[in-house]
Amino acid sequence: MNNFTELINGDTPVLVDFYADWCGPCRYQAPILKEVASQLGSLARVVKIDVDKNPAVAQAYGIRGIPALLIFRKGEVVWRASGVRQTHELVQQLQQAAA
Repeated sequence: MNNFTELINGDTPVLVDFYADWCGPCRYQAPILKEVASQLGSLARVVKIDVDKNPAVAQAYGIRGIPALLIFRKGEVVWRASGVRQTHELVQQLQQAAA
């Protein structure tokens, strides 16, 4: 949890994908996240958190359904969504968080 806290406390927006390997929609979201990361480069970071391996982190942020996507900036949640989201929406949200 300490590494996670350090990561989300920076000035760079961080998109966190809470997922599980057994989750079908989560597998669909994965290539979208790779595309988002490649489009934004150093403007934002994309991190995946396996809820089965990191239940304390998932619980701390009230994750009840997956995939769940949260954007953090300076330790604060600035955007949150559940379910599969498309590249253009995620890029737009991250650009707004970076502004």
